[in-house]
Amino acid sequence: MTCIVALTDGKKVYMGADSAGSGEGAITVRADPKIYRVGPFLIGFTTSFRMGQLLGHSLTVAPRPEGTDVFAFMCTTFIDAVRACFTRGGFARKDGERESAGTFLVGYMGRIFQIRGDYQVAERAVNFDACGSGEQAALGSLHTTVGVPMRPDVRLERALAAAAEFSTGVRGP
Repeated sequence: MTCIVALTDGKKVYMGADSAGSGEGAITVRADPKIYRVGPFLIGFTTSFRMGQLLGHSLTVAPRPEGTDVFAFMCTTFIDAVRACFTRGGFARKDGERESAGTFLVGYMGRIFQIRGDYQVAERAVNFDACGSGEQAALGSLHTTVGVPMRPDVRLERALAAAAEFSTGVRGP
């Protein structure tokens, strides 16, 4: 349970996260990060701290060849690198021949991508996104601040505060 929020001005991606770690009926505030800078990627994760640690410390992605469409690159080269990273790290799950993992946000080239458990790459039509148990509250907050003159960090903090208020799995700071 968690909340990761991101927004972009089309050039730069801003991201924030709560501090909750939960499972087996317990919740704790964690000191370790939920957001990592991995080369040109900004990655914020939900689902599993192990998954996030692999993304933050073991993920290696080949550079995007000049002229390659960014979305196509994310759906192919980036996802192939994530799958290989999870397999090496013992995190990839298989059900028959179908692999699955967890959910995370990726900021890249001024855009925000949500990678879902089936390795689907999603990109919202708006300039913000969120994932985790506080996703809906955070998205609502980000929506209400569209067009309001406010610094990106303040918008993200308000979205995380809304998620903490309305989701039992989200904690500050």
